[in-house]
Amino acid sequence: MAAANPYDERLVTGEAVAVDIRTAGVGSRGVAVLIDFAIQIALTLLLAFFVTHIGGAMDSAGAVTFLLVAYVLIVLGYPVGWETLWNGRTPGKAALGLRVTRDDGGPIRFRHAFVRGLVGVVIERPGVLFFLPALICMLVNRRSKRLGDLAAGSIVVQERVPARVAAPPPMPPPLAGWAATLDLTGVDDRLAWEVRQYLGRAGQLAPAVREQMEQRLVAELGRRTSPPPQGTPPWAYLSAVLAERRRRDLERLAAPPEFGAAAPPTQQPGGFTPPS
Repeated sequence: MAAANPYDERLVTGEAVAVDIRTAGVGSRGVAVLIDFAIQIALTLLLAFFVTHIGGAMDSAGAVTFLLVAYVLIVLGYPVGWETLWNGRTPGKAALGLRVTRDDGGPIRFRHAFVRGLVGVVIERPGVLFFLPALICMLVNRRSKRLGDLAAGSIVVQERVPARVAAPPPMPPPLAGWAATLDLTGVDDRLAWEVRQYLGRAGQLAPAVREQMEQRLVAELGRRTSPPPQGTPPWAYLSAVLAERRRRDLERLAAPPEFGAAAPPTQQPGGFTPPS
C-alpha cells in the first residue's frame, strides 16, 4: 500500500470548508514520544529518590500505595494533563511543532486526551509490546493514527509547516480584454482573498454551499467593479477579476520608480484611462 502524501490531507469543518493540513508522520511523533518519555523517566527517578531518602518514615504498604498513585499520575496524568491544558500539546509535541486536534480540526477536550492516554497505557505500552501496536496502527492508517487516536476521534498535525500556496487563477482568454478595462480600486485584499480561497476549494464544497458562496462573491464583485459580459460563467468572472488584479500588482511592483517622473494618470470610473 502506497503511503499517503501528508500534504494531500484535508479537514472539512462544520461550515463545509476544506482546510489543508499536514498530518504528523511516524518519525516526528516518535521523537516527540522519546522526549516525553525521557521527562517521565526523570520524574520517576525523582520520585524513587524521594521515597528512598525522604519517605523512609512510611510503612511498606503506604510506600507501595504512594508509588502506585504517583506512577499512574506520571504515566497517565502527564499526557492527559498537558494535552488538556496546553491545547493538545505536550513538551515533546511542542518541541517538534505537533498538536493533537479532533478529526474536524477543532481543539481536543479532557475526554479526548483521557481516552488517548488510557488506551496508550492499557493497550499500546504494557509488556513486551511496548509501543508496537501503536506503531503498526500508524503505519497502516492513512492519517498516521494510533489506537488512541482511533478511539478518541483525534489526529496529530504539524503546526510549523507553511501552508501551501495554491496556483493563482488563470485569466480566461475571452475575458482578458474586458478585464483590462475594469476599475479594481474597490476590490480590497479581504475580498480578493475570499475569491481565491473559493476558487481553490470549490471542488471540495457541497453543491449547495458552493452555489451560495459563488452567488455572494459574484454579487459583491459586481457592486465593486462591473458586471461580467452576458453569458459569462460565474467562475470565469471571478477568475478574470482576480487574475487581472494580480497582473496589475505584478506590473506595479516590477516597474522601477523614475526620479522626477510625472505621476501616472488615475483611472476614471468605468475603467477609462485618459491618454497621456
